[in-house]
Amino acid sequence: MSANTYDVIVIGAGPVGENVADRVVQGGLTAAIVERELVGGECSYWACMPTKALLRSAAALRAARRLPGAREAVTGDLDAAAVLARRDSFASHWKDDGQVSWLDSAGIALHRGQGRISSPRVVEVTGEDGVTTTLTARHAVVIATGSAALLPDIPGLLTAKPWSSREAAAASAVPSRLAVIGGGVVASEMATAFAALGASVTVLARDGVLPLAEPFAGERVTESLRKAGVSVLLGAEAGAVKRDGDGTVHITLTTGEQVEADEVLVAIGRTPNTQDIGLDAVGVTPGSWLAVDDTLRVVGDDGKALTGGWLYAAGDVNRRVLLTHQGKYQARAVGDVIVARAKGEAVDDSPWGRHASTADERAVPQVVFTEPEIASVGLTAAAAEAAGIRTRVVDHDLGAVAGSALHADGYQGHARMVVDEDRKVIVGFTLVGPDVAELLHAATIAVVGEIPLDRLWHAVPAYPTVSEVWLRLLEAYGR
Repeated sequence: MSANTYDVIVIGAGPVGENVADRVVQGGLTAAIVERELVGGECSYWACMPTKALLRSAAALRAARRLPGAREAVTGDLDAAAVLARRDSFASHWKDDGQVSWLDSAGIALHRGQGRISSPRVVEVTGEDGVTTTLTARHAVVIATGSAALLPDIPGLLTAKPWSSREAAAASAVPSRLAVIGGGVVASEMATAFAALGASVTVLARDGVLPLAEPFAGERVTESLRKAGVSVLLGAEAGAVKRDGDGTVHITLTTGEQVEADEVLVAIGRTPNTQDIGLDAVGVTPGSWLAVDDTLRVVGDDGKALTGGWLYAAGDVNRRVLLTHQGKYQARAVGDVIVARAKGEAVDDSPWGRHASTADERAVPQVVFTEPEIASVGLTAAAAEAAGIRTRVVDHDLGAVAGSALHADGYQGHARMVVDEDRKVIVGFTLVGPDVAELLHAATIAVVGEIPLDRLWHAVPAYPTVSEVWLRLLEAYGR
């Protein structure tokens, strides 16, 4: 047994944990980070980066084929092997040397192994060799262990060895037939990617495609998937799964219908990685999502911070928003508030304060990299209505904007802004169309800044760009 003392100990070296530790060190404290797998976490190796690499080449090819002149220059189909090789490079070939080097340059200590809280401010790290190192935190321990794919209790599913998002993101070959259980973001993106790579894809979307987005977004993605040859079965639910000796997967739907595939991807949600981190030592149920206060300190059933207020949870584990960029946003707030409390400085946890993660509730941006892309921030029309906001919804055909027509022949898209009629500010914005991802941040700024519509009128969009849709939406609102 050996002992090490730091100001802050972070369990989990994904993007969230890295950002917490970096913020703490920049604030003048010492930090150690504990990681049982690869430094860089899910996003770097099995989610954000490799999945978008799988999708990008096909998107570029579609863009070229939409333009005369460029279309004629395209002489072949997508090279799946080259796409997978590029994906490998973005996943750093599943090696974390570069990330480890960054930790060292940032002055953050790394302890590899399974981290478990054994008592207040004490974390025991068990390495692969079985040796245990005891770490002690002077001020705080931060749980940033993320989440894993949720596997439903479907008879035969586990023995059929299904893919989760990890196996899909790291696939070494494209299956001839892929069945996808789920209709959310991961399901839709991976159906888009593997269909473009040549697989015959079937999507079992029990609750529809992208059910949490504006309805028109899911409808357009469903239509696009079907045009790409994907069989989208709305309302379909798997009742049993079996893999034969030859590798064929048989999925029996609750209706009795059969679906056959070579691989089955399960993408129905996430579960927290909190099963084996010592939560029972602090009176919290292992395997549970972690409730937090406004400064992301872990709280008990009474809503109060656990004794001493030394335990924090950032990223997926607190279930506020399961998105990497939002977790990194939380990480910056957590790092800063830990430094402030350690130094006896004032804490600003008021809405939009330096130490509060207000955007988690009011202004979460998200891009779904399907065909077409979906870019949204804030509330959908239905969510705003459910929140009791008196709204007005304004829609516009994105394809009718001059910049869209220049961007691609036959451009099809849609834009919607949701306005709080009492305050005359935008509380939600959704864009659907090719390459709309880079348009999103303007909407995010409008929502976060709560910019009055009469002031937005003076934000003149450059012509001819797709951003001119802002003018068209404001004109429609003013009529």
